[in-house]
Amino acid sequence: MTSRGATVQTEYVGKGAIEALPDILRVHSPSRIFLVRGGDSYDTSGARGLLEPLLGRIEHTAFSDFSTNPEIGDIERGVVRLMDSGCDLVLAVGGGSVIDMAKSVNVLAAQQGEPRSYVLKREEMRKAGNPLIAIPTTAGSGSEATCFAVVYMEKTKYSLEHESMLPASAIVDPVLTMSLPPAVTSVTGMDALCQAIESYWSVNSTEESTYYAAEGIRLAMDNLEEAVNAPSERAREAMARAAHLAGKAINISKTSASHAVSYPITSYFGVAHGHAVGLTLPSMLVYNSRATEDDVLDKRGLAYVKKTLDKLVSLIGVSDPGEAAETLTGLMGRIHLETRLRDLGINKEDISVIVENGFNPDRVKNNPRLLTRESLTDMLNRIA
Repeated sequence: MTSRGATVQTEYVGKGAIEALPDILRVHSPSRIFLVRGGDSYDTSGARGLLEPLLGRIEHTAFSDFSTNPEIGDIERGVVRLMDSGCDLVLAVGGGSVIDMAKSVNVLAAQQGEPRSYVLKREEMRKAGNPLIAIPTTAGSGSEATCFAVVYMEKTKYSLEHESMLPASAIVDPVLTMSLPPAVTSVTGMDALCQAIESYWSVNSTEESTYYAAEGIRLAMDNLEEAVNAPSERAREAMARAAHLAGKAINISKTSASHAVSYPITSYFGVAHGHAVGLTLPSMLVYNSRATEDDVLDKRGLAYVKKTLDKLVSLIGVSDPGEAAETLTGLMGRIHLETRLRDLGINKEDISVIVENGFNPDRVKNNPRLLTRESLTDMLNRIA
């Protein structure tokens, strides 16, 4: 259950959780299902083989022809498709972008105005969409546990948020992640770890979100490398749980500066989202640990922030922020993620593009220490 006033969510987590789908469908009794799914991943994850017998004879309309990162044009097409389909339940099966797409299409199809006007916050969403069931096939975004979604418009990232966007049910079955290739496992797993860490230090954190975040950090730190390099059922299940917990955490606290900075790295330079977030996370941890009375943003005060960072360092398994940064950088290397901008084709001259487009006010202000353009520029130059 979430603390943000959203509708109650039923969640099924663990091996075999997919078997709950028929019972969930009986509760909603849909006449037709709008199935938002990944492309190749729907087959390679085993989702098709597992879901089709469980769906029974319920008719469905599939929607899968959209970009990896949710674009407004794709969402607009999805809204038309859903409105024309006669479907009264949405089933999202895929990675974070697929689930974000389903949440956006579903809620925007219920509104009176044009989708763009709600993304730009020119109009307020007033109606809930159809019941939505989310089934992730990656262990990363935790989108099945949040009431918001990412939308890109002309390379700029926006957040669409409404309490009714929280899926009515989430099914997190690690069986669907068993066939993930190492490259996808690493970037999605890094996203989960980064979300948990950013939630832990967020100025909006609560006792509940901190609990979820801490558990997510522990699970990811203990299992991500194994899930990438020598995947076992145990490691896959641990990462599925870590991602779901991280999603529950950010649904309360939101993410912070490293996520804000990641979006232009993805949209302008094509770096996968979880990788893009991980690039600045080690440096951001050290930066936040050096907060002062003059630049602390958390209203709970400097002493609280220092104590929180000390606890975070301990969760990572070391004794000081510098070691924690080295540990995170080392982990990225061991899961085959470059840690230098130049190795990703990003030159020093490109840093200004990242800085100019990486200051999302809502995300930067969630950071416990004030992040300035100058400090971000310095941070990026250090990893150039």
